[in-house]
Amino acid sequence: MISKEDGRKSDPIRWHGNGAVRVARDRPSAVHQREVRVGVVGCGYWGAKHVRVLSATPGVAELSLIERDVALCDNMQRVFPGTRAFRSLEAALPHVDAVVIATPPQTHGELALMAVREGKHVLVEKPLVTSLGEAESLVEAARLSDRITMVGHTFQFNPAVRELRRRMVSGELGKIYYIHSARLNLGLYRPDVNVVWDLAPHDVSILNYLLDSRPDSVMAWGASLAFGDVHDLAYLRLEYREPEVTGYAHVSWLDPRKTRTVTVVGSEKMAIYDDLSEDRLRIYDCGLEGHLDGPPLHERPPAYRYGDMIVPYIRPDEPLALQDKHFIDSIRTRTEPETDWMTGLSIVAILEALHQSIREGRPVSVSNSFARSRQANCASMGIS
Repeated sequence: MISKEDGRKSDPIRWHGNGAVRVARDRPSAVHQREVRVGVVGCGYWGAKHVRVLSATPGVAELSLIERDVALCDNMQRVFPGTRAFRSLEAALPHVDAVVIATPPQTHGELALMAVREGKHVLVEKPLVTSLGEAESLVEAARLSDRITMVGHTFQFNPAVRELRRRMVSGELGKIYYIHSARLNLGLYRPDVNVVWDLAPHDVSILNYLLDSRPDSVMAWGASLAFGDVHDLAYLRLEYREPEVTGYAHVSWLDPRKTRTVTVVGSEKMAIYDDLSEDRLRIYDCGLEGHLDGPPLHERPPAYRYGDMIVPYIRPDEPLALQDKHFIDSIRTRTEPETDWMTGLSIVAILEALHQSIREGRPVSVSNSFARSRQANCASMGIS
């Protein structure tokens, strides 16, 4: 039986910084409550999306395109005639209050560091950077600058993901046995990063967000099948201690069908989030009937429970629009964003550990360097 839940909005959920409660801070600023001048660095696939969204975001006073490709920039200005154009970030910095960096990952660190040192608020597309050391440098620079810094982990703003987390937190699904994520497609091949650095940031951020935690260790296996030495297929296992849950992820550029699913298996109910389905979230009232003390025997087979499947009402808001609005609102109200650079640093630490596991063929403990960085960051904020 399928039923539609209606009228219930998911409660806003505050990100808790990978298992530790984060206290939002108000900071005095000259830009408090006034509109923000924003520059988008890179007008390719994701940059163009940011330009479209920000052009309609309340609180944006002026939008600038920062793009070296003249033809691409001119085309964007024809679509968005009210924008200004600059060929470099250096040229644009005196004319903006904030920047959105949507360039290849290897360039994120240099551009973000330049912007934040010039006193600009910065949103960086995922992943924050491609090394933990670079991430730590960015976090320290952000701490010294006292500016709003954010990472584009868009799925944490997805209404279906937030509703799934709300139901997990409420205990509706019971004890979580495991979570499995699949992010598959035929392409798009990225010559600058492998499939783990390209696709897995989404899955890692979703798992961390749903569990309000981070993994203590990871194990990964990858293959370079069609693109030389670049891994185009990977299987990931993330071991969380608090709560004690194992997360799995399958990422691939070599699959005949585009797949974007997250399956959560609990003791009471199970759930599937499918980003490509009209019914993006389904809750299944099914599972084992009771719990066996030991393995099932022939004379005592397990009993399964099959119940209703519920499709909750999910608001049709675009996650990227919610994310970018959150960035602008955080600047105007001087409050900590949900996915700040510390969140991005923790995910970079996990990605680096996954990459090491593939290379060495063994489980790898997630570096706790980000914990030391967070401790320093929290000390500067007066958070114990």
